[in-house]
Amino acid sequence: MTLKDHIMRGLAQVIDPETGLNVVRMGLVHEVSIDETQGNVHVLFRPTSYFCPLAFRLAVDIRDALKAVPGVNSAKVEVADFIHARELNQVLSGGKARNSEMRET
Repeated sequence: MTLKDHIMRGLAQVIDPETGLNVVRMGLVHEVSIDETQGNVHVLFRPTSYFCPLAFRLAVDIRDALKAVPGVNSAKVEVADFIHARELNQVLSGGKARNSEMRET
């Protein structure tokens, strides 16, 4: 199997608890970019809705699933089309979102 096969298999292990379906089957994972020589992976994640209550959990689960794949040295998950995308992207990249930013709607 290729690195991409392993990545897609890992992503298929991330289950949306509300539907019981994996994020790949639900079509929530977009633009999987892989640099096989460096082991860098970038994934665009679009939650089920702009106000998806599980977006934070799913995004972190996606990142963790990518990092668990042998051959992946860095995993970047980018969130789009979500009310708190900026803050979630900051958290996923290792920064902290301010509480005041999280309350803005």
